[in-house]
Amino acid sequence: MKTIFFLLAGLFPVFLVSQNEHPVEYKIVSIFFSGGSYYISEEEKMKVREFLANEILGNYEIHIHSHTDNIGGVRFNEWLSKMRSESTLDFLIEDGVPTNKVFIKDHGLFNPEFDNSTWDGRLKNRRVDVVLWPLPF
Repeated sequence: MKTIFFLLAGLFPVFLVSQNEHPVEYKIVSIFFSGGSYYISEEEKMKVREFLANEILGNYEIHIHSHTDNIGGVRFNEWLSKMRSESTLDFLIEDGVPTNKVFIKDHGLFNPEFDNSTWDGRLKNRRVDVVLWPLPF
C-alpha cells in the first residue's frame, strides 16, 4: 500500500491517499510560537477558535503534534515540545473542547517539516498542529 501525505501548515484540509482506498480528509490548524516559548497568543487562539467553530467535534479524534526548531539542545526541545502540547491542551479544555479523544505526540526538534537551516524554516517549525482526524463510521 503506497501512501502519499500532503501537509499544509495553517487552516487547510489535508488528504491522505492510499492505493485502492478512498481519500481520507482530515483538517489541520497550526499554532505558531516565538522561539523558546510555549505561550499561545490571543491571535493564535482566535485562529483555532474560528477553525473549531465550523466543525462537529464528535466526528473527529483530536491530535496535537508539537514541534520545535533546532535551536537549543535535545532535552530542552523535548521539554519545550511537551510544554507546547500541554498549553494547547489546556487552552482546548478551557474552551470546552471534549478531550476524551485527544492524542498528543511531542516531536521536539526531530521530524521537522521545514528546513531548520533557514530563519523562515525555524519560524514554521515552532508550532503545534491541531489535527482533526475523522472517526470511522
